[in-house]
Amino acid sequence: MAAKKNIKKKDHPSLDIVNSYGMELSGKRIVLCVAGSVAAYKAIELARLLMRHGADVKCVTSNAVTKLIQPEYFKWATGNEVITKLTGELEHIRLADYNQSDLLIVYPATANTLGKLANGIDDTPISTVLTVGFGSKIPILMCLAMHASMYDNLAIRKNMDYLKNKIEFLSPKMIEDKAKATEPEDVLEYVLSKFGFSSVLKNKKVLMTAGPTIEHIDPVRVITNLSSGRTGVLLASELISAGAKVTFVYGPGDEKPPKGAKVINVISSKEMHSAVKSELKKKFDIVIMAAAIADYIPTNESKTKIKSSKLNMNISLKKAPKIIDQIKKYQKNVLLVGFKAETNLTKSKLIKMAEKKLKESSADMIIANDIGSIRYKKNPQNNQVIMVDSEKNIVSGWMNKEKIAKFIRKQIEVKIK
Repeated sequence: MAAKKNIKKKDHPSLDIVNSYGMELSGKRIVLCVAGSVAAYKAIELARLLMRHGADVKCVTSNAVTKLIQPEYFKWATGNEVITKLTGELEHIRLADYNQSDLLIVYPATANTLGKLANGIDDTPISTVLTVGFGSKIPILMCLAMHASMYDNLAIRKNMDYLKNKIEFLSPKMIEDKAKATEPEDVLEYVLSKFGFSSVLKNKKVLMTAGPTIEHIDPVRVITNLSSGRTGVLLASELISAGAKVTFVYGPGDEKPPKGAKVINVISSKEMHSAVKSELKKKFDIVIMAAAIADYIPTNESKTKIKSSKLNMNISLKKAPKIIDQIKKYQKNVLLVGFKAETNLTKSKLIKMAEKKLKESSADMIIANDIGSIRYKKNPQNNQVIMVDSEKNIVSGWMNKEKIAKFIRKQIEVKIK
């Protein structure tokens, strides 16, 4: 039988992705402790994101995690052996003793793991690694995930209070009565900022429109577009989280406006145009036209309510000015991002429509999507968009609107570098 070829670590296929997104974490040694939560499957995505930015990632898993995910998956993801138990090799010392690593991340972090660290209990590989790292003052980042009632437990809060000035926490998201672990992309951003690397969007000035507009036929009747404003709000929040300074011109959408933005509330397309034109007297780096602005507006708005006694009524409409077509006239050097919604088109036709709008508006990027598909109508909280610019098009794939917002933000980051 032929001898089995040894694969050196540097040749491990999974390491091909290292530095593929950037070199910010090059040379950084990160220990990823994966505790027993259903959210453990996201730890693989987190490990890969850290590697794509240059980090060397080693995983330590709890016994509960190995029942959910085979350790080989973590080995495949990182190219490193996975620690599932402590042996005479003194794994906890090699990983977490003085200067052995640059950061310990607990993702997801359970109430049990939190309690053991706070009380000096080290009866598992993860708790022992954390105890050593805590003593050797290696930074620890804990990303909590548990039921809301556990998160609100006074004992849990006591443990957090004890550790809050000694380690770092990423707050969970409260969804469906659960304190769910922070998304891997958000953990990555936190890690990058910790090592002094900020987003290219930091301090960039962004002018953004979102939500529908309402055009009055008379004081009680209107023409509008169906838009909750959710995608716009989520995208604005993403930009704010990345350090951008966002001015948000918002039509009457259902979603609360993003925290941290300068919000300008408008009703009609005329008001939105006026607000955009006024703001562009100041210097902006990016303009994002995400609003569902009316294409046609009443020629003459009645100042009094039109009587409902008529059997038929004709309403005269006129084409509303395309605000996006004026942006580069107001400010030539901004990065202009437009949105294009169509219905029941093939992918190729949707791309052609987006390319046409890209040219007509002198935009730098168009985000196109089909809102007439059966799949979208069944679940409007999920979507698929296509980013179109002068060189290429990139399909996001079907995902929730939170991830769509992250996808769009990443495309903007690529453009603005």
